[in-house]
This record gives sequence, structure tokens and C-alpha cells, in this order.
Amino acid sequence: MSAKPPIPRDEIRALTEARLTFGPRGRAVATPEALAFALDHARARAAVAAELDLPALTAALDRLGMAHRTVTSAAGDRAAFIRRPDLGRRLPDSAAEGLTDIGPCDVALVLGDGLSATAVALNGVAFLSALADRLTAMGLSLSPVILARQARVALGDGIARAMGAQTVVMALGERPGLSAADSLGAYITHLPRPDTQDSARNCISNIRAAGLPVDDAADQAARLIAAMRATGQSGVTLSRAMAAGSLT
Repeated sequence: MSAKPPIPRDEIRALTEARLTFGPRGRAVATPEALAFALDHARARAAVAAELDLPALTAALDRLGMAHRTVTSAAGDRAAFIRRPDLGRRLPDSAAEGLTDIGPCDVALVLGDGLSATAVALNGVAFLSALADRLTAMGLSLSPVILARQARVALGDGIARAMGAQTVVMALGERPGLSAADSLGAYITHLPRPDTQDSARNCISNIRAAGLPVDDAADQAARLIAAMRATGQSGVTLSRAMAAGSLT
């Protein structure tokens, strides 16, 4: 009986950042693996606790000639944001009133901290800049970039409504895992309402150097926005139509 070929461990590990275990398992985790797990756990906790680096973000936007405003959700601070997700989805009336002079516009661009300000620092401005170039080429009018502190996804709905935007792109840090704490997500909603459900959004996930490149994510987002404007739909309904090939 021939022996089984050895498992190509290095080749498999090169395909994924997920944690893999090969071979027999002892009673304790090997020291290198234990230390690597502790480091990844610390990175994830740090990403959740991190605040937006507003000076760095505004300086980067200024260099690109992109106008910007800053708002804070009803959560107010990081402690409230973590304990009360509902407050992170709500735009205070005073913040909404401060945006009414901007609109109306076709697309609102929002950059929020979400659950990883680390992801925003690394990829946020680059993604919105690439997307803005594509949307401008399509002839769409854009809002200034709204930097949103203590932001959950649905905060973008209130921001868009305050500015009279038809579509909102909420780019924010995704919940960190133990293999990636720097993943940016882009949630796109057409005709947002106060009661918009998550099923009415389209999400582009894992925007980062080791995942979906910024330019590819911007291409996907621009195609989605074009389809939303053509159909008046977003979310599950739009995704089904696109999968069925009914959109050109």
C-alpha cells in the first residue's frame, strides 16, 4: 500500500490568511502560534477602539482637492458607540442641519470609522478618491466627503437625506477578525429612507492590500451605482437582477 503524499502546507498557507492546523495536535499550542494569536487579537481590539485620525484624513483630502465636512453620530464617544450600536446609526438633528447647505447631489460620499479606524486610515481616502474619479466621469454630482465619527452603516442614510442625495456610499472599517483588522467595507444604498433595511444595501467587502484592491473596488462600486440609477433599486433586488443578466 503506497504512502499518502505529503500535504503541501506552504502552498495551502499561501492561498489564505485563515488559521490552519496540520498534523497531530498535542495538549498545548506551540509557542509561535500562541504568540501570533495574541498579536492578532491585540490588533483586532486596537482597531475597534481606535478613533479616526481627522488631521491625517483631512490633510490627505486637501492634497487631492476633495472638500470635506465632519459629523459625529448620536453615540458621541467611543465608549457609547461600542455599547449602543443604535446610537451609531443615528444622525443628531444639529448635525443634519449643518449639512443642508450642501445638496442636492446624486451621490453622497461618507467615510466612517465603523469598527476599524485602522482600515479607514489605510484605504479610505484612496477608495473614495478612485470612486469619485469614476462617478465624475459618469457625469454625476458628488457631495463633499463626510467624515463620520462613531459611525455605523445606517448613519449614511441620515447624512444622504440631509443633503438630498439619491445614493449614499458609506465606506467604513469592518469588524476585525483574527486574520485581518484592516478591512474596509463600502455599503451603497439607493434612495435611503429612515427605515431602510440592510437587504436594501449592496456591500463591497475586504477592500485592502491583501484583499480586494482599491481600484477594483471602485470599479465595482461605480457599476453598482450606475445600475441603481438605471433601475431605481438597490440591495437584494438589484443583485438578483444583475445575476439574472437582465441589466446591461
